Amino acid sequence: MARLRVALAQADPTVGDLTGNSALVLAWTARAAGEGAHVVAFPQLMLTGHPVGDLALQEPFLVACRQAVDDLAVRLAERGLGEIVVLAGCLDAGDAGDAGNADGPGPHAATAVLYRGARVLGPANGDRPGEPPAVVRVGGVDIALAVGEDLERGSGPFAEARHAGAGLVVHGDAAPYELGPDDTRLALLARRATEAGATVASVNLVGGQDELVFAGDSMVVRPDGALIARAPLFDERLMVLDLDLPAAPVEPAGGPAPGHATLSDAVPEPARPAPPPEIAARGVDEAEVWQALVLGLRDYAHKNGYHSVALGLSGGIDSAVAAAIACDALGPAGVVGVSMPGEYSSVASRDDARELALRTGLDFRVEPIQPMVDAFLANLALGGTALELLPARVRGVIIATLADQEQRLVLTVADRSALAVGDPILQGGPEAGFDPLKDVPRTLVRRLARWRNEEAERRDEPPPIPRRAIAGPPAGHEALDAILAGYVDAGLGRDDLVAEGYDPGLVDRALRMVDSAEYRRRQIPPGTRISARASARDHGLPITNRFRHGRVIRPKTAPR
Repeated sequence: MARLRVALAQADPTVGDLTGNSALVLAWTARAAGEGAHVVAFPQLMLTGHPVGDLALQEPFLVACRQAVDDLAVRLAERGLGEIVVLAGCLDAGDAGDAGNADGPGPHAATAVLYRGARVLGPANGDRPGEPPAVVRVGGVDIALAVGEDLERGSGPFAEARHAGAGLVVHGDAAPYELGPDDTRLALLARRATEAGATVASVNLVGGQDELVFAGDSMVVRPDGALIARAPLFDERLMVLDLDLPAAPVEPAGGPAPGHATLSDAVPEPARPAPPPEIAARGVDEAEVWQALVLGLRDYAHKNGYHSVALGLSGGIDSAVAAAIACDALGPAGVVGVSMPGEYSSVASRDDARELALRTGLDFRVEPIQPMVDAFLANLALGGTALELLPARVRGVIIATLADQEQRLVLTVADRSALAVGDPILQGGPEAGFDPLKDVPRTLVRRLARWRNEEAERRDEPPPIPRRAIAGPPAGHEALDAILAGYVDAGLGRDDLVAEGYDPGLVDRALRMVDSAEYRRRQIPPGTRISARASARDHGLPITNRFRHGRVIRPKTAPR
């Protein structure tokens, strides 16, 4: 057996910021070296951020990625960090170097092995089916490299790692957070460790990127699947631990096999013991979701150059929860909440908005809308739906204009349930830049509000959300959310939902509203995703569509 000190850098890169991400690698590597680590591993696509989308099709970006890897290797050595083996997730364009070459491997996630001022094996072990893992020997231990979706491939790189005699598999991951009942990622890592017959160390991204949020939750498991160490959720962290691993087999007389490289047969003894392995506990669902929403909003704002936000405060549950999330993400000084009372606004709603502002400490303003509504009515003859929606449209103009004046990010606060059925207009209008509740069903919004207040009381702090805003959910919301989950998430049809016991009339109304609201959902700004299928993005029906619930529907006015 041989002992290696391995560090997993659970870090938060920004897509496209090759310079900033390289600086993060340098900083985390310096910390790992200070802890006596022999190897430091980073998440998938650490140098580029994830996901890169169509940046991967731009040749200038690919050239810059290759240069960033080479430059980083040199800078590590210049900083005295050349003796620590750095495993950094990067984007590899393949040998052809041509993103548009259909015959070539094309751009793919890979691992750059950096040591003594140079790349070893180039970007190695691309995230492509059928490709055997690259193997590097460090301190007499063979380390196989895996990336991203390799984890989901049975009889893939992990099985190949067993054949290669690897004692450790390092897996760079970029798995987005999804609220779920099972600890599926740990179970999958345990299966792959058993398959590889080796210890598996998986380091995952943390942070927000547009609609995605990455939870971290990096883990190390033994060959028998037992958990050794686990990093906390939603927190940048360097996890350092000593691993006793089987020594590598004797190298063949002809030298290492293709895709293998020997870096060292021995490593220095660290100056001090490693900290005891950490196994971070998972919290309740509401705590996880709240952390995800806070981190998603904070990173979206900061990575896009905003340090403050503006949103409307109606006194209702959605705006109250969104405001509390914003205060936790950016601090109360970075949040402007605007109460915009109109002719039919209740005293209770105005009082609740003011109370929330007092409880959280956000910047509270009042902008009555009636003079502007009256100005519209003096110049336009409005009635029916147009008249009903006018106050909401005026509120959108006010909040967007104030945000423009003060260079703040505009938040809208519609929850997933409202968006699924086509909430007719969003606060902030088309200028809204982010919706923190976009993927949160109404019933979960209320659970989050209760949890956040209980958490404040536990910390001996003022509960941020007025109790009146959390009062019992409107009739039918539980059933509506269940129907939406069945239709959008599970793909159930109308008859399936009725068979499960839901009222046929409610099912018909809900499905009709969902199907007819596709064009509205496409106008929704980004928002943190917490489910496997976010309704606005993944339930993408054609707008022009006559197939509904198992049959063709023709409008009554359609020509024959």
